[in-house]
Amino acid sequence: MNTEEIKRTQLDRMRYTKNLLSSRMALLAIFFNVLYFVSIYETDVGSWYYRIMIGASIVYNLLFMLMVFLASEGVKNYKIGYSYLLLAVGAGQIGRIFILPLSALRATITISKVSYPVMQTGQFIWVIVCLILSAGCCLAGGIAGVKRSRTLSAYNASLEQEKAA
Repeated sequence: MNTEEIKRTQLDRMRYTKNLLSSRMALLAIFFNVLYFVSIYETDVGSWYYRIMIGASIVYNLLFMLMVFLASEGVKNYKIGYSYLLLAVGAGQIGRIFILPLSALRATITISKVSYPVMQTGQFIWVIVCLILSAGCCLAGGIAGVKRSRTLSAYNASLEQEKAA
């Protein structure tokens, strides 16, 4: 078999197999997001976390996990729209770094006339790593999904042209 036949066989095989790379990357993004929010929500430093920002963060985490799980199922079947959803959510994960973790790192709370940092540097680094890994997985899954969806679409179009000719 020459390289052209191998490539055609690989393309033809895509018609019958799932896009597991993008799907698994999306599920891995959910895992890293869970590590992030467990680290944030287990912290109990005074009443700093009892604010509207934490409520919004909880709602966003639930929406994130629902959207990414839905996208993981969509990208399995080469639906390009779900790949774009993964790209958007990945960008959102990067943006989240500058909201709750950064403000918690900069904040202090006074309990019994003693000031305590709301978030230690070690925890800040951990949650940033989790968010970056989650974003990276979403972006990688989205990029792979877009590329594979377009490749399969082009191949299916070429098959239709061959059939019509």
